[in-house]
Amino acid sequence: MKRMLLGAMFLIPALLLIAGCDTALTVGAKTIGIRSGEFIYTDGYLRATYTSPLEKVWAACDKTLTDMKATDVERIRKIAQGSFTAMIQDEKVRISVDYVEKEITAVSIMVGTSGNNLASQLLHDRIVNALKTP
Repeated sequence: MKRMLLGAMFLIPALLLIAGCDTALTVGAKTIGIRSGEFIYTDGYLRATYTSPLEKVWAACDKTLTDMKATDVERIRKIAQGSFTAMIQDEKVRISVDYVEKEITAVSIMVGTSGNNLASQLLHDRIVNALKTP
């Protein structure tokens, strides 16, 4: 009985810490983070889902790269997914666009060789702004 009580005393505070807004977990070389339930950070990629069709999100990503004056842009488009590879201010940018459902599309962004969370967030914000403009 004392063992279960002691275990619960340690488990409950641990669960409360994990349930916060920003959570990260590192297992070996893999890192997974969740931020406010909207963004998931995995191995350098910041992933977000948008409630827009694939074609609209694809166009918003393309517009974002154009607005950021990206060079060496490589576009690979398939039926339910696509990717961009580009250089923005001497940083390699990789954007992956994946179909999830009819009106839901996932976008993963990695900036640099190991991932720059702040730069990826900036690109996500620009994609949101591009989706808002008609």
